[in-house]
Amino acid sequence: MFPGSPYAPLHPPGRRVGFAIIGILLGALVNLGNGLVIANVPILAGAGGDYVDPTALLPGIYIAFNASANLVLVKGRAQFGIPRVTLSLLSATALAALLLFLVPGLAAAIALSAVSGMTAAALTTLSVYYAMQSMPAKVKPLGLIIGISAVQLGTPLARLIPVDLLALGGWQTLGLIEMAIALTAFAFIYSYPLPPSDRAKAFEPLDLITFSLFLSANLLLCCVLAEGRLLWWSDTPWIGWALAGCIPLYAAALAIESSRANPLLRLAWFGTRTMLLFAAVAVVVRFALAEQSYGSIGLLTVAGLDNDQFHSLFRWILFAQIIGALVAIMTAGEKRPPFQVLAASLIIGLGAWLDTGSTNMTRPDNLFLSQSLIAFGTTLFIGPALMFGAIQMLKRGADHLVSLVVLFSMTQNIGGLVGSALLGSYQVVRAKFHASILAEGLLAGDPLVTDRIQQGAAALAGAVVDPTQRVAQGGGLLGNALAREAAILGFNDAFWLIVIVSMSAAILIALAIVCTRLIGPEIAQKGKQS
Repeated sequence: MFPGSPYAPLHPPGRRVGFAIIGILLGALVNLGNGLVIANVPILAGAGGDYVDPTALLPGIYIAFNASANLVLVKGRAQFGIPRVTLSLLSATALAALLLFLVPGLAAAIALSAVSGMTAAALTTLSVYYAMQSMPAKVKPLGLIIGISAVQLGTPLARLIPVDLLALGGWQTLGLIEMAIALTAFAFIYSYPLPPSDRAKAFEPLDLITFSLFLSANLLLCCVLAEGRLLWWSDTPWIGWALAGCIPLYAAALAIESSRANPLLRLAWFGTRTMLLFAAVAVVVRFALAEQSYGSIGLLTVAGLDNDQFHSLFRWILFAQIIGALVAIMTAGEKRPPFQVLAASLIIGLGAWLDTGSTNMTRPDNLFLSQSLIAFGTTLFIGPALMFGAIQMLKRGADHLVSLVVLFSMTQNIGGLVGSALLGSYQVVRAKFHASILAEGLLAGDPLVTDRIQQGAAALAGAVVDPTQRVAQGGGLLGNALAREAAILGFNDAFWLIVIVSMSAAILIALAIVCTRLIGPEIAQKGKQS
């Protein structure tokens, strides 16, 4: 349908199955490397002798390049073809991974994150294209749901990789894994290519300027979001300068696009009621999904668990995501995406509500149901949301494709980073509040407090000889216990926030559905009369 997209000839059943398998496997590889970094930031920092703060920049850089890449990739595929663009990016990723293996360190890891972010954007589209090739003509749009749902599988798969792999080899092991991912995707695409596509001159000189401005703005914003919670927003001057710097860069890019005859971004379309609602719902639901990426994992980490102890939980999450994708496929229809996203919002809210009573005894098996519900809601939401955007884009024409892809990428990638940053900051603020309340109840003369300090001191008797030092460290153990309880209460407050956000999204969608049902017939009747 568009320059740069593959033809869709009639395929025999065996070839359709092959396209489906390759599409799902490519999708699963998209976020595997970045998911591995997110799951093991402290491990990678320790293995490389770095602090956690600079290492935490890697996911932000990845997302910045990933969200910006589609500004040029859509036209790149149209002008140079799918194989040349994708295989060039995969080759660059493999070379960057080799550099990280040969010269391990944070600088090489940053270069790899940047290239991997752009490559992931290309592979996401390829996953959708392969999935669509596997579908008969009448149900070909279902490939959108299959492909974009497969991309969500990379995060739980990354959590299933043992920590020991990275703890022993550090950056070099990460480089080898990233190289394996790139070469595996290269092999899939080369051995089972897509049908050919039309090619035409697509790029204009101003495209590069718009891309550069958007990329620079996204880099500043994503670095702020990645570091704000760790360094704290008001304590680090460069965070304020970076946040202020991204505003004129966005403004300059939008000013250029608004004055172009053939813009990359159709800003007038973005300003329509339907697309504003689409973007708002997509961002709000993606914010709610931070409960899984930050909330539940953070809660278990505070309780003293590490990534290897989450394997059973993430097997359930992986299974639930697959079931959610299947339900999204079976219930798909042109007018059903709003109802599917409404159901997903309610399910995510229910999952978050089940976690609001967490304690220091909460373990992964206590979260199987709640996190499975959220995982189910993830894939029930993501595919229908993209399908709804595609339906709106097709009503406008092929020249709106870049706008749709960029808008969806921004809401999901940067929206996810915003969700983790804001949810994490809210949890920190609430934890400090609860810590102050709990500390007020600890009186030096309270027999229970004194007994708890003595218990802590007795536990250290075999390691600390000095009685005074033992009592002091026993008090420190009590302080650690207080901080842990405050952190858990903070996470419970964060879960309640997710419940409120999810329910608000559901109400917003329900109102939109009702308004469409009431106003839509009137508009259609006026159109017939005119």
